[in-house]
Amino acid sequence: MRLRLRSTASLLLLLVMCAGTHADTMRNSTNMAPSANDYPAKPVRIIEPFGAGGGPDLLARALAPKLSELWRQPVTVENIPGAGATAGPAQVAKSPGDGYTLLINTNAQAYSAAILKDLPYDPLKDFIPVIPLTRQPYVLVAGKAAGVTTVAELIAAAKAKPGELKFGSTGIGTGTHIGIEKFNQAAGLKALHVPPLPSDSNADTIANAIAGRFAYYLVPISLALPHIRDGTLVALGVSTARRSTLLPEVPTIAEAGVAGFDFPIWYGIWAPAGTPTGVVDKLSKDIARVLAGPELRDWIAKHGGEPISMTQPEFVRFVQSESDGAARLIKAAGIKP
Repeated sequence: MRLRLRSTASLLLLLVMCAGTHADTMRNSTNMAPSANDYPAKPVRIIEPFGAGGGPDLLARALAPKLSELWRQPVTVENIPGAGATAGPAQVAKSPGDGYTLLINTNAQAYSAAILKDLPYDPLKDFIPVIPLTRQPYVLVAGKAAGVTTVAELIAAAKAKPGELKFGSTGIGTGTHIGIEKFNQAAGLKALHVPPLPSDSNADTIANAIAGRFAYYLVPISLALPHIRDGTLVALGVSTARRSTLLPEVPTIAEAGVAGFDFPIWYGIWAPAGTPTGVVDKLSKDIARVLAGPELRDWIAKHGGEPISMTQPEFVRFVQSESDGAARLIKAAGIKP
């Protein structure tokens, strides 16, 4: 009888211990799960894929200290250029979906899904669009060696030698590539694409334009401006429907003869797939709050941009629509993915 009581008592003690261990495990698991209430609880990093000094890099570095101030956590910017601006997104795609590694990118994030089929990630499925940041014009430029000073002269030179004139880009499927393909289609041109080397950054592509390795190139104004001012690049036209405040004397491409042409560069923030909805929502609202502040609004205007106002679900639909539009353009241009 005494033995049976001891066995029963031992069993009850074991059950109590197991229950306590289970409760501790559940509590710890809950504490480890990302929560919008205490996010961010540690430093956040923003990955930038084009290299130092480009539009996304400058914008990320303007945004980071404001987010750090709001969150009371360090926010750092890390440049990971290369592989045609896909090395950075590849790094973010394999990061934990917890909101602590983010991607700042251009419209290239949407366009690459339509043309690059051998990426180590899916630009749409492996990311969650968080918030758009700003839009601004590209500028169509030519190196001095090209011998053209207007859009009309460029079109005439390309039509005189169909399929021979070369154009550059920062990578296949980037905005600089898709935008030129759109320009070529609208102007009725046949030209040869010279993509960058896998290790090339924005600065390398500009250096190639100046060196005459290709005749023309669509580039963010902030990157081209010093070279336009020193005369090593010639500004032919800006890519949006309105002129840029940074280059008020340069006509739009539409004004220069390609009717209806409008192709802005836009920037946004993405998080890895699997990031909790609450964290994505907090990111979207907090970044929108910071962007609405007078300092960042002035900074964006000074750099020739304008804010984009969208909710997070609207941005998701916008990215998909931009990818679909790029796919149609690529098909019409006969570009093989």
